Amino acid sequence: MMQYEEKKIRLKKQIQAYAGEGCIVAFSGGVDSSLLLKLVCEAKGRVWAVTMQTRLHPVCEIEHAQRVAEEIGAPHLVIPVDELEEAGIRQNPPDRCYLCKKHLFTRILQKAESLDIPNILEGTNEDDLHVYRPGLKALRELGVASPLADAGFTKAEVRRLAEEYGLSVADRPAAPCMATRFPYGTGLSYEELQKAAQGEAYLKGFGLYNVRLRIHGGIARIETDTEGFSVLLSRRQDVISYLKDLGYTYITLDLEGFRSGSMDVGITG
Repeated sequence: MMQYEEKKIRLKKQIQAYAGEGCIVAFSGGVDSSLLLKLVCEAKGRVWAVTMQTRLHPVCEIEHAQRVAEEIGAPHLVIPVDELEEAGIRQNPPDRCYLCKKHLFTRILQKAESLDIPNILEGTNEDDLHVYRPGLKALRELGVASPLADAGFTKAEVRRLAEEYGLSVADRPAAPCMATRFPYGTGLSYEELQKAAQGEAYLKGFGLYNVRLRIHGGIARIETDTEGFSVLLSRRQDVISYLKDLGYTYITLDLEGFRSGSMDVGITG
């Protein structure tokens, strides 16, 4: 198994090759894509950071991505999309991520062609290869490169290298799309997505690092790191009142705590 320093050498060689030809980095402003963008800029390649302005992420995510791209010093493009209407995911099917990635990266490919840029890079890491990620199939079909995964970089190693570069997002928690807050097969609407996002933003206001508000009809199930339990319980009545005002009937705290992909239980790739 390669050690961290060996992985760094391998990753930088890959990035140098892509940068020499020119590339687009699919850029969310999270730690994975930010590290890629930083490495490409360091390699002095022709690069664009491209962010998809989706309605499955809060508007503040676009503003954040713009700030981070500016911090890194990369030109930044924003492409608006409407996945529920355009990607066929309104019923939140189990292959939602495949359909969505196929649609989003097809749009990025079109932009790459117009800019005469041959490579598209995205931030999948080694850990993502071992969980349910149907979107990876779409990336392979479209020829999108995943240098972090190819170099064997785990999430912890991505954060480590991002910290070495002094990136402000080195410790930023993951921010997956809001559709992951609903069970597969649940009809999605922008009203319900916004409501879940609003409730989750409220909970994050208590200083919780990882928090998800999973929605099961009238039930709002809160997942957070176990050290955050006492924080929520100390503000129990405030949390109940706020989430009930949003329209949820039952408010629960999941005793298993936060875990990425908890809605994927029973789903096989």
